[in-house]
Amino acid sequence: MNIIKCTDKNELGEKAAKQGASAIKEAIAKNGKANIIVATGASQFEMLNNLVKEDIQWYKVTAFHLDEYVGISITHPASFRLYLWKRFVSQLPFPLENFYYINGENNSENECKRLNKIIKDYPIDVAFIGIGENGHLAFNDPPCNIEIQNPYIVVTLDSACRKQQLGEGWFKTFDDVPEQAISMSMKQILKSKKIICSVPDKRKANAVRDAFNGPVSVNIPASFLQTHKNADIYLDADSSSLLK
Repeated sequence: MNIIKCTDKNELGEKAAKQGASAIKEAIAKNGKANIIVATGASQFEMLNNLVKEDIQWYKVTAFHLDEYVGISITHPASFRLYLWKRFVSQLPFPLENFYYINGENNSENECKRLNKIIKDYPIDVAFIGIGENGHLAFNDPPCNIEIQNPYIVVTLDSACRKQQLGEGWFKTFDDVPEQAISMSMKQILKSKKIICSVPDKRKANAVRDAFNGPVSVNIPASFLQTHKNADIYLDADSSSLLK
């Protein structure tokens, strides 16, 4: 694991995108294709804005969606499918080879089974992720289950996670925030050959400190990034302010 401190979120986004693009190009050069994971949320704004501008053979890239709420339609302002269409897929100069969205609108368990069958044939070259205010990875809230083998699982969101979604402006009231989501599991995320983790903003400072200054613990899911040999953690001055 490497920690890269940037002056602000704009520098963070530029550097994280450039490093991620380099890893995608390397995978394409080696294998003729690349498989990636794409996250959402406010922490990914600057990184995605830069990533879509990189000179990449996107038609050789297959992408997987990191997580999605259960019961949210694709037209809902908080839909992560809508987010990824607007901020990533529709901004690319060429169509991706495939993008496997998560559809949590109907039977979430069946959707997990569908995705689990697909992703087993796509070893992940690069995972673009963030860290939640409660230290979660994807929607694996603390205490996370590090033993689950399935790539996609249905999870129950804790109150801190739901408050973050409200605070970021995705929902009008706390009660509007769904209680469940489909999330990529901890094991699946950590299988990625390369992890690019973008974590800007002061509100993430406590989670960053706990994840990287303390021991690895299921109570701080992001702390498991310490165990990954090829994870780059991009921080700005605010999010890194409590690190020793």
